[in-house]
Amino acid sequence: MKNGIINFLSNFERENIAETFPLDYCLPVYHCVSDENLPHLKSIIPYKNTRQFEQDLDFLGKHFQFVTWEEFKDFVHGNFRPKKKIALLTFDDGLREFYEVVMPILERKGIYAINFINPEFIDNKNLMFRCKASLLAEKVKANKNIHPDLFSILPSKEYPVRQILKTGYLQQELLDRLAELLEVDFNTFLKQQQPYMTLDQLKNAARKGFGISSHSWDHPLYHELSVGQQLETTGKTFGYLKRYGFLYESFAFPFTDFGVRKEFFDQMFENKEVFCTFGCAGIKLDSVERNFQRIPMENGEPAETILKKEVAYFRLKKLLNKNKIVRP
Repeated sequence: MKNGIINFLSNFERENIAETFPLDYCLPVYHCVSDENLPHLKSIIPYKNTRQFEQDLDFLGKHFQFVTWEEFKDFVHGNFRPKKKIALLTFDDGLREFYEVVMPILERKGIYAINFINPEFIDNKNLMFRCKASLLAEKVKANKNIHPDLFSILPSKEYPVRQILKTGYLQQELLDRLAELLEVDFNTFLKQQQPYMTLDQLKNAARKGFGISSHSWDHPLYHELSVGQQLETTGKTFGYLKRYGFLYESFAFPFTDFGVRKEFFDQMFENKEVFCTFGCAGIKLDSVERNFQRIPMENGEPAETILKKEVAYFRLKKLLNKNKIVRP
């Protein structure tokens, strides 16, 4: 019902989205752009192809002014006055396609982006648990007959693909057991597919002017961790970034910042080097002023549709006084 209301209301949004966009900044977030079939992402991220991504960029560039990280900071401080509302383009997870596919497009168009990375996966040392789940899900879907021993490992008799894709960060050892049963070798996949950027590629991206910043050490869901664990994985990542000369002034929550308490932010910002953090709740305000919400752009729809729905939803939440995240 909610989606139906939002879809209906979005039809009344103006063609010039910047006129009705409720904030002075737009923060789109992507993970991957590829024209290839990527089994480690296929079941978890409806990533866009190059044509769709360029169409998004053209739409965003028509209505917003793309900015760099330094311009974004100056804008927040009130020291940068753009000609239009601004857009800071962001990517998550440090995937190889950012280097091979996205960067050439952005260089051609003169657009900056910042990529929030997990050091655990750089140089393809390991595979994020959700990517493992996607590989396993694709393997199960490709086989007509479900392996009879799957249900001896899975927690219920529910369709295996759904169970695999629901496996969380704290239960990821289950995925390794399933991989052995289904004869999926994650190490071989990492070696052959090379899904993540290497350290050399990250350094080269930074030399070309792109931002490399923090997305936690190994992509946990933060509300499942204690505040101490949240600070530990975040601080460990800042240390990595600092060691290699990347941006250690910002942090983007993996998955979502839903359920993250004010205590985390209070302790995080005791580090005066940290400028801000980023969630991904769409167009929304936050009681933590230095925590900015980004707009997920990978739901199978073009940027114009996504932004119109986001604006319509923001208006609806404003009427209900629910357009601001308040953290206990």
